[in-house]
Amino acid sequence: MPHIAIKMIEGRDEALKQKIADAMVRAAVEAMGVAEGDLSVAIEDVPRADWIGQVFLPEIRGKKETLYKLPGYKDV
Repeated sequence: MPHIAIKMIEGRDEALKQKIADAMVRAAVEAMGVAEGDLSVAIEDVPRADWIGQVFLPEIRGKKETLYKLPGYKDV
């Protein structure tokens, strides 16, 4: 039962978030061979001012070993 969690800087509208979720589901169904009904997708808006403390430091820099795609930031 895969769960896809996406965190992104706030400001995107609900239609775009739904488009992103739909694309993640299609990709996961194809790549993992799971049924669409077995997937869930969450999208969490993070204020730009909180990105470094809430996402970058604990989840990107702090868990580099779990990342399969690194960001293009200079200081990862």
